[in-house]
Amino acid sequence: MCSARRSPLLVCAFFAGAAIAVTLAGKSNLAAQTSARSTPTGRVAEAPPKPGDIDLKRSRIFVKVGKTGLGHEHGVIGRFKTGHVELDAAQQAGEMVFDMTTFVADTEEARRYVGLEGATDPATADKVTHNMTGADVLDVRKFPTATFAINSVLPAKEQKSQEGTQYILDGKFTLRGVTQPLWILATAIPQRDGSQRLRGGFLINQTSFGITPYSTAFGAIGVADRLTIYGELFLVGPLQTAVRSR
Repeated sequence: MCSARRSPLLVCAFFAGAAIAVTLAGKSNLAAQTSARSTPTGRVAEAPPKPGDIDLKRSRIFVKVGKTGLGHEHGVIGRFKTGHVELDAAQQAGEMVFDMTTFVADTEEARRYVGLEGATDPATADKVTHNMTGADVLDVRKFPTATFAINSVLPAKEQKSQEGTQYILDGKFTLRGVTQPLWILATAIPQRDGSQRLRGGFLINQTSFGITPYSTAFGAIGVADRLTIYGELFLVGPLQTAVRSR
């Protein structure tokens, strides 16, 4: 399935009258103390999830990388940095932010998911990951995220899945600073805990985003331009929100 996605605004005002200034300062301090409340462990408490938020712990991105010449196919796994999806929304339907710094090549889970047999030794997998995330390909230091800005998420006219409702996600995908239109067909599958499992995939050409597919040995060994990207998302449901807020 699948594109990254505000700078604070400071407004200053001057008031005549010491009494008013003192009152405002007191309110400001109270607000600061409230926003900085910590959990018992000393960490600042996170905002509770909302229905439609991507469950970052459970959701994954998978990529199947083809080969050219004497190269090898690869499976890649990554995580989301943040995201929200509004099912049945005709506009402003949310966004998905891919954390490109988490992408790792040829783990057992990744290869199995994209349908590749066999295993890759750790040293080779590390080298592939290094090449993939380096400046010549994804350049994750300069572009640590990719973003799918979703315009709409509406049911498909033809429903062909027996698992759940098929949706068309229409928006724009930004990778490595280049934005292209993107259309994804995904299936929303209700889960027992109230969440929705959203499964889908899409194809992109690396060259469409200014990326030259990796190759070596004068082009005899390389990866294909076209990538297949899959999303395994879990969207927080109303039931989960109610349980966590108790």
